[in-house]
Amino acid sequence: MRQSGGPHIQSFAKLNLYLQVLNKRKDNYHDLSTLFARISLADTLTFKERQDGLIKIKCASPDVPDNETNLCYRAAALLKQEYKLCRGIEIGLKKLIPVGAGLGGGSSNAASVLMGLNKFWNLNLPATRLEKLGARLGSDVPFFIHNAKFALGRGRGDKIKKLGSLDKLKLWFVLVYPNFKVSTPLIYQKFDSFSGLTMPRGDVKMLISELSKKGKAAGAGCFFNSLEAVTVSLYPAVNQVKKALFGMGLDKVMMSGSGPAVFGLCDSGRQARELKNQLLKKHKFWQAFAVSTV
Repeated sequence: MRQSGGPHIQSFAKLNLYLQVLNKRKDNYHDLSTLFARISLADTLTFKERQDGLIKIKCASPDVPDNETNLCYRAAALLKQEYKLCRGIEIGLKKLIPVGAGLGGGSSNAASVLMGLNKFWNLNLPATRLEKLGARLGSDVPFFIHNAKFALGRGRGDKIKKLGSLDKLKLWFVLVYPNFKVSTPLIYQKFDSFSGLTMPRGDVKMLISELSKKGKAAGAGCFFNSLEAVTVSLYPAVNQVKKALFGMGLDKVMMSGSGPAVFGLCDSGRQARELKNQLLKKHKFWQAFAVSTV
């Protein structure tokens, strides 16, 4: 979260550079081991006080609900309920992160609302408290509250360890969203009965070690996502995106989260921008972005 010129907040997306589903838990969630990377693709949030005590969401995107199912709404409502506040707020949301893409847009928005209103309403809550509240809204929310470039996620992905050793590392990606939404609960549900699962060649520590030693030259075999085979079986278009990126000479190509967004690790910002432009010319129905870690 960055603040600039009044209560404007940038709400960044994430990629999972590694995602291993370990086991199903008694609460029906799954234990994970994941490496989060925060990227430059971002939504923008604004806050405006309302006198009537209501929470209102203003967003031009047709994919974003403006009612109590919206994660921004739920984050504001949670703060109001926990701290018995009568205050009203209008949250403006300018959406650039595709919805239902595996990029954590909704979770990032929820985290930004918790952090933003903590300042806007002068609540002075510590980050540890915001994290606990965030975990009630979604498993990815605590990562965004940590304000980290890279972090290790355990538990449901909500137990976060910042990786300061990678702070100086800047990675560039070309990111493709093939313009359809994927339901995360559906993918996990299918995962439990899926027979074609692949096992990782190494664990998340191996990838972290490779990235800290070699940066963008980290071995392609270290990048892994347990959910990819499941999503591909339901949405073959994810494989088309992967093939397109491999066909451009990239060797580290992977789906993020439960998909369908796919990223390819590039050598430079220039390469990422060139590949983005080529993809947009060739594939009219895809969205493509050149992004870096931030």
